[in-house]
Amino acid sequence: MLSVSKETLRRWDANGKLVPIRHPINNYRVYHLDQLQIFDEARLMFNSRWDEEMLTKPKSPYTGIELFAGAGGLALGLEKAGFTHVALNEIMPDACNTLRANRPQWNILEGDVAQLSFEAYRGKVDMVSGGFPCQAFSYAGKKLGFEDTRGTLFYQFARVVKEVQPKIFLGENVRGLLEHNEGKTLGTIKDVINELGYTLVEPRFLKAIFYRVPQKRERLFLVGIRNDLADKMTFNWPSPYKRILTLRDALKAGELYETDVPDSPGQKYPQRKREILSHVPQGGYWRDLPLDMQKEYMKGSFNLPGGKTGMARRLSWDEPSLTLTCAPAQKQTERCHPDETRPLTTREYARIQTFPDDWDFVGKMDSVYKQIGNAVPVNLAYAMGRALVRMLNQL
Repeated sequence: MLSVSKETLRRWDANGKLVPIRHPINNYRVYHLDQLQIFDEARLMFNSRWDEEMLTKPKSPYTGIELFAGAGGLALGLEKAGFTHVALNEIMPDACNTLRANRPQWNILEGDVAQLSFEAYRGKVDMVSGGFPCQAFSYAGKKLGFEDTRGTLFYQFARVVKEVQPKIFLGENVRGLLEHNEGKTLGTIKDVINELGYTLVEPRFLKAIFYRVPQKRERLFLVGIRNDLADKMTFNWPSPYKRILTLRDALKAGELYETDVPDSPGQKYPQRKREILSHVPQGGYWRDLPLDMQKEYMKGSFNLPGGKTGMARRLSWDEPSLTLTCAPAQKQTERCHPDETRPLTTREYARIQTFPDDWDFVGKMDSVYKQIGNAVPVNLAYAMGRALVRMLNQL
């Protein structure tokens, strides 16, 4: 919940900031809820309006255009919240085929967004949404208004907003955008949004674990309101769910899914890697290996500074998954199954991203992992979608 290490908890224990009670059976640290009220994250969870917000329904039909739609994580969450997509753009053929396979009624515009015009939708759509990949901007001697961001995918996102003039927009990106180029990139984005005639809600990064997603993933969200409507609508960020879901919730029958995770294809480790990883305990990583295996596995990285905690990492049933990447067996971002010595399968990946089991992914295995790893978790998108519906309902 607090995203702190066990070492930090031990330090707090020693200095009296957070004093645990020993569990009578397993000796775990346990805490009374009232001890945690000093932390904003805990206070928000214990006083959450989640159940009330789950009742959100659109007061009228709301429509949207989605850019950079990928395999549909954001689009599916927004659909669950009540948005009807009139068009979705994506350049990756496999992802387009995934969208078509699951939603034949969706209007999929396959290809480079730069080659598409959206003028026909002007004034007819409530929202433009999309997770624009953020390439670096060049700052040499430029003010970097709208025209100066040309060549970036943010420019295309902004261009579509300019063409369509939706009531609101939703942009999504990695947390690193906040600090990118010492904050200049986000500053440029804010200037362009102002130039387009939109009021930007102060961007916020949301931790997926607070929104019924069993994964430690963080995404930055940007919400914009057309200036002529800015005094008629107020955006309130979604409340957190009442508990943190774990890998067990993702892969076993329970609160999140009615059945255990179905069988599906998955990558395999080479034999020696499998032998080494078999020595890593649940929730452990390379430092939990015998010293000779640490050196063999880490090679030159062994003597480099930094924790490198993603390497030779085995997930734990009782914690959320680490952030999924596009390749589950990559050495720097290991995501080993908690019991079996293997990477997560494609369906396990999909569940950790909270896709429903009937959402099929089209393409070869590497492509499927990439589609799922790049997606916005469906339940996080659903929570944001409900918040956007509540805002539009104010009209």
